[in-house]
Amino acid sequence: MQKSTKGKSYENKSTVAEIRERFDHDVERFSNLETGQSSTVDAALVMELLTSAAASSTQSIRRVLDIGCGAGNNTLRLLEKVAAKGGAFDCHLLDLSEPMLARAKSRVEASQAGNVVVHQGDFRAIELPVGQFDVIIAAAVLHHLRDDEDWLSTFEKIYAITAPGGSVWISDLVSHETDAVQAMMWQRYGDYLTELDGEAYKMKVFDYIEKEDSPRPVTYQLDLLRAVGFEQVELLHKNSCFAAFGAVKGKAQ
Repeated sequence: MQKSTKGKSYENKSTVAEIRERFDHDVERFSNLETGQSSTVDAALVMELLTSAAASSTQSIRRVLDIGCGAGNNTLRLLEKVAAKGGAFDCHLLDLSEPMLARAKSRVEASQAGNVVVHQGDFRAIELPVGQFDVIIAAAVLHHLRDDEDWLSTFEKIYAITAPGGSVWISDLVSHETDAVQAMMWQRYGDYLTELDGEAYKMKVFDYIEKEDSPRPVTYQLDLLRAVGFEQVELLHKNSCFAAFGAVKGKAQ
C-alpha cells in the first residue's frame, strides 16, 4: 500500500459543511446523463463501464445504494440496464446536499424504479443495514476521505453493508505512488481542463481540488478492497488522474 499518512495534517482542507455548501450550488453540472461531470476525464465512458460492470457481475439486483449520488446519473444509467432485462430495484440515494438529493429523487422516481429512499448526510455517520445492498456505487466521492484510518473504516463499512454476492463500483480522482508520475499525470489533466474551457477554468478546478480533496492511488484502494474482505477486485479503466474499479463480495456459505 501507499506509505502511511500518520502525522499528516488535513486541518486546512474543507470541512464537510463547506463541501456540502459548494455542492448545494452546483446541481446543474451534475445533471447531464449523457456527459456526466465534464471536469472528469472520460466521464461518460466511466459511467457506462461502471454501470455495465454492476449489471453484469451481480446476479440479482434488488437494492442499490448510490453514495454521493449527486443528481442521480449513475443510478439512472444502471436502472436503464436492469430495465432492459425486465427488472427494477429499490434505490437508496445518499448525498451531503439536499438540492442534489431532491434532483436525484425526482429523476429516479420518474424512471419507474422501485422504492426510492434518500439519506442526507455523511456516509460515515449514517446508519445503514448490514449485508443488504446488492450494488453500491461511489462515484467522485471517496476522494474527500482523509487519513488512513478514515479510508479503512469507510471501506470496512462498504464491505459490511454489501450483500453476499453483491458488488461495489467506484470511480474517482486518484493520485499516484511515484512523484514523477503524479507530476506528469497532473500536467495531462491540466491540459485537458484548459482545452475544455480555458486556463481560468483549469485554475478554478485545481483550486477546489487543493482545498477539498485528498485522493489516494488506485493501487492503494484496490489493496484496501481486498484487505477488508472483497474476494474479486477489478480495474475497469484509468486515464490521467481518474480511475474506475470495483469488487465483488463472496456469497454466503
